[in-house]
Amino acid sequence: MKVAVLGSGIIGTATAWWLSQAGHEVVVIDREPGPGQETSRANGCQISVSYAEPWANPQAPLRLLRWLTQKNAPLSFKPQFDLRQWAWGLAFLRECLPGRLAPNIRAMVAMAEYSLGTLKSMRAELGIEYNHLERGILNFYRDNEEFDASQKAADVMRDFGVDRRIVGPDEIVQIEPALEPVRGSIVGGDYTAEDESGDIYLFTVALAERARQAGVQFRYSTQVNRLVAAGGQVQEAEVINPDGLFDSVTADAYVAALGCWTPNLVSPLGVPCRVYPAKGYSATFDIIDESSAPMVSLTDSAHKVVYSRLGNQLRMAGVAELGGYSRALNTIRCENMSGLARGLFPTALDFDNVQYWSGLRPSTPSNVPLIGRTRVSNLYLNTGHGTLGWTMGVGSGRALADIISGKTPEPVFPFLG
Repeated sequence: MKVAVLGSGIIGTATAWWLSQAGHEVVVIDREPGPGQETSRANGCQISVSYAEPWANPQAPLRLLRWLTQKNAPLSFKPQFDLRQWAWGLAFLRECLPGRLAPNIRAMVAMAEYSLGTLKSMRAELGIEYNHLERGILNFYRDNEEFDASQKAADVMRDFGVDRRIVGPDEIVQIEPALEPVRGSIVGGDYTAEDESGDIYLFTVALAERARQAGVQFRYSTQVNRLVAAGGQVQEAEVINPDGLFDSVTADAYVAALGCWTPNLVSPLGVPCRVYPAKGYSATFDIIDESSAPMVSLTDSAHKVVYSRLGNQLRMAGVAELGGYSRALNTIRCENMSGLARGLFPTALDFDNVQYWSGLRPSTPSNVPLIGRTRVSNLYLNTGHGTLGWTMGVGSGRALADIISGKTPEPVFPFLG
């Protein structure tokens, strides 16, 4: 078949790669001048199977109420005159019911584990370099109550086959010596040696080039305007070319992998797509003192921020703002992130030349992504991965390519259709 993939972030690019490997003719369309330019550009870079947990859980509503009064809260809700935001919020509260937690975790872990295995096989086959490290993820806690609660979460993850091991302060410093200066403020942590980190942008760009060499056509700087449907099928995608002129793209199947913009494209066709943007921030620091910079990927649970080593740089990321589609930087949040990094690694980083960034994570209320066939028979979704686009990306692409090819995908997952 000829398949049009709409979007060239990690999700769209991986989908295009696996469709090409299955023998399909593939064209990728993206409004940006190259692959991975939006949400895949500068995220936290953790591949975190062990933390494939939904935001929605029985404790979340009370935490959200407490965070409403905090300027630097890890998760903030900014009300908009947008019915989709409020509908998303109500659906989120439903997902906080106790009975929803286990099936959501099960689905997320299944896709995350499958994706990590897929990534390892691709790395071995393609030899893509992306500053990846296989040193695990270490989550440390500064509050005894939160640490105790984390042990319950770790027990749940172990029930799903994830080896998330509880560790004390001494072992934390053994795993990551760069935390020695703040050892006194750490009460405990958990560590998963199988998790990884790596530069999602470098990987996406390299995979897009391999896909191009394999025959995938990439049409950049091309805006997907709308999908034209008739008779229960998409007939064409109306696009605006780089020269500003309208054009149409026809295919046998269409994949909407446009992140949080996917609902804008598919909703006019009556396709439900409860995805809303959760703006996240990152700060990238040059390392000026190797001896005091971390090598293990870290999560500071108290502030809900992560740190990943990317060659001679350290990437810090976190925060979620549910407040519309603006990517404008909040100066207070940026300064707070630098302050947190300075508190942990005061001599390791160049704090005078920080690169701040924000991206819109496409989030579902359950944090379970939308993957599969829609009610429009030749239209497929691959979106809604939230903070786990890198963790689930290549596996999601492979699974959807199997579905489009008429095969049963490997992971046990609630696929659409």
